[in-house]
Amino acid sequence: MGFSKDADGGESAGLTVVSITPAANTPSASDSADRATLAKLAELRSEHRTLDEEIQALIASGSIDQLQLTRFKKRKLMLRDLITRLEGQIVPDIIA
Repeated sequence: MGFSKDADGGESAGLTVVSITPAANTPSASDSADRATLAKLAELRSEHRTLDEEIQALIASGSIDQLQLTRFKKRKLMLRDLITRLEGQIVPDIIA
């Protein structure tokens, strides 16, 4: 901490406070990335839900196309993996 002479000839501490946090009302790059990630998550969840409904309808129809059913299930698993990965980006692991 340094001292400097003020206008009266006395000494005063010369401290400068610098804020490195962004203002609360200004959007940052991470905020827009988070919003994009949340939008992508919502889209993937919707597709996952729709695919689940299609799988149930295919099973309920009686005439099951095994190839189509397998493709739907693989796509559904792939979507679940993507959803889990994106959720992990939003909520980081906390090591206890």
